[in-house]
Amino acid sequence: MKRNMIYGTLLGLSLMSCTKDFEEINKDPNNLTVITPRELPFMFAKAQSSSAMNRSFYQTVQNLGADLYAQYFALTTNSFTTDRYLLTPDWQRRFWTVVYVDTAPQLKSILENTEANSGEAALANIMWVYAFHRLTDHFGPVPYFDAAEAKDVIAYDPMDKIYDDFFVRLTTAVEHLKALPAGTAVFEGYDLVYDGNKDNWIKFANAMRLRLALRISKINPNKAKAEAEAAVAAGVMTNNIQNASMLKALPGNDTNGLSQVAVWNEFSMSSTIASYLKGYEDPRLGIYFQPSKNGNQFNSVRNGSTSVDLGNVRNQSGSNSNVGTYWVRYSGGTIEGNLTAKFHVMCAAESFFLRAEGALNGWNMGGTAQELYEQGIRTSMEQWGAGDAGTISSYLSSTKLPMAPGDYHNSPAVANTAIKWGGSVAEQREQIGVQKWLAIFPNGMEAWAEYRRTGYPKMYTVIQSDNSDLQAGSFINRLPYPLTEATDNLAELNKGRALLGGADNAATRLWWDVD
Repeated sequence: MKRNMIYGTLLGLSLMSCTKDFEEINKDPNNLTVITPRELPFMFAKAQSSSAMNRSFYQTVQNLGADLYAQYFALTTNSFTTDRYLLTPDWQRRFWTVVYVDTAPQLKSILENTEANSGEAALANIMWVYAFHRLTDHFGPVPYFDAAEAKDVIAYDPMDKIYDDFFVRLTTAVEHLKALPAGTAVFEGYDLVYDGNKDNWIKFANAMRLRLALRISKINPNKAKAEAEAAVAAGVMTNNIQNASMLKALPGNDTNGLSQVAVWNEFSMSSTIASYLKGYEDPRLGIYFQPSKNGNQFNSVRNGSTSVDLGNVRNQSGSNSNVGTYWVRYSGGTIEGNLTAKFHVMCAAESFFLRAEGALNGWNMGGTAQELYEQGIRTSMEQWGAGDAGTISSYLSSTKLPMAPGDYHNSPAVANTAIKWGGSVAEQREQIGVQKWLAIFPNGMEAWAEYRRTGYPKMYTVIQSDNSDLQAGSFINRLPYPLTEATDNLAELNKGRALLGGADNAATRLWWDVD
């Protein structure tokens, strides 16, 4: 696997200041031979934008993959087959391009050209973990410790060692940010998430540390407990002001990826999320989605619908619900995308649900499981402006259950999970899983990872699987390695496959996915 130090074009960053300098350094960005301090902010912004999937990659890397496997959306077209688990091998390569070409080299350059205890290095390490945890949680063992090195061959590393390094990087980054003088701004004017606010970066890093601690809670419970408790003690997100949201812009193809693919109108609300939102009479339904163009109804489609099913008008885009007006709006006969809508990276509500699960584990999470669960719901509702205090209070005490979504397949209710805090630990775990899944919408990558770890929320099985490795009634567990690895890095790929502990296919479970 050849890993040249490729620095992608910075054209998409014209939304920021210092455009005069930008024009100068952008003359030939692939041939930068000397890195000076003035290049570093642009590299950081480039890495941020790339790691979150700009519209060049969003459709094939996320929307036609994890977004479907998390069952937020279902396809309404026969143009693609990933909703029936028949994968397109070249798309796996695209995720690797995002990380190994467009993200890691920029971050590595920052780390090599700043002091190890600097704010700039801290932010680079946080974004490194953000990019790589999404990658390894898709594939399993990946080339990690030598990523972005100028080598022809790079070894694969096991997931447990990669996760160990995640915790080290996040812990160290927080320590260094806390040591900076009050009011210090890092990459101010260039940072697309917090505009240099170090205090918010601390909250984000700790929240991500908490997320990753829960991820390993079944495979390594002792380490998970230690990391989670340390993250909470150091300060995680607790309000929506601290949410991590990334600026988007029209130049440089740097628009909101979901807004762009929603304009193409090739997917709809999945029947799984419809069953929950409609049954709960959830006020977020009309925010996450909008009524169908034809019939003005909140309609949905089952994941994995057959090609014959998709030929029926009831399963086509005009008859079903597109995403909400935050992302797209109908204007006469056309769909207009809100292409500069901020991209949701991580929200405070997720931290509350992670803490609620940790509390059920007996960890010190700074509150009871019920308190944290209910605060997670409040925080999500407030994030989206989904009702006043009375509406939220009624929701918390609701005994409503998921309902039949009213789809083409006459699907029954997907589950019988109530909103009001339950009486058994098993019920409470499921409730936390459901409400976290609803709260982190539309983050399909995280939702798919958490479904594989916890089994929640309960989902419909796909109508049809066209993948011979995934039998009827099963769910997809990972993505196979890119075909280019077999061409460029076969010896190391085979070592990576051995670390995987199973066949290099979509059925093999990842290291942390133990039940």
